[in-house]
Amino acid sequence: MTRVLVVDDHALFRAGVRAELEGRVDLVGDAATVDDAVAAIAELRPDVVLLDVHMPDGGGVEVLHRAAAAAEPPPRFLALSVSDAAEDVIAVIRAGARGYVTKSISGAELADAIQRVLDGDAVFSPRLAGFVLDAFTGEPPAPAPPGSGDPDLDQLTPREREVLRHIARGYLYKEIALRLGISVKTVEAHVSAVLRKLQLSTRHQLSRWAAERRLLE
Repeated sequence: MTRVLVVDDHALFRAGVRAELEGRVDLVGDAATVDDAVAAIAELRPDVVLLDVHMPDGGGVEVLHRAAAAAEPPPRFLALSVSDAAEDVIAVIRAGARGYVTKSISGAELADAIQRVLDGDAVFSPRLAGFVLDAFTGEPPAPAPPGSGDPDLDQLTPREREVLRHIARGYLYKEIALRLGISVKTVEAHVSAVLRKLQLSTRHQLSRWAAERRLLE
């Protein structure tokens, strides 16, 4: 079985990953910090490291930079993160990760992604692959910033634009609230405001409107 090390600074999440992957892979250990991750890689010699992107002491990119000196040959790395931001995806791939999936992935899908990374494939959640293609073809993603010249977009507040992007990506109100640290009622209020300002009536129309302006990237 594939030997897997789990690196994440949240104990509950590490426990959840272990529960999902139990019996599918050989879970050789876990780590909560960059230093612990580097030490575990050197000691345990995992085949694949499931790597969180954001940790208080440097995060996944720092682990990747130090991994080459920790083990020879170094393991394969698969980023597993709540973040689906283009800059996070590009940073860890440039640092050497073989793939990037989000934490909404199922246990079976994650086990399959681990095996594919071990086999040498590059693995991404579907929406994230475009970020990597853009980055390596010299075409960085181009979300529309405030003051972009689009009068419809410019009338939205920064928070309304954040909520709009999450709606367009398919997140539920509860998921958006958790990601942005606000209440579900506040999310609903922002969505109502956006619909009113843009003179739209449904989430489908919002998604199409955002896609036309490349706000999903």
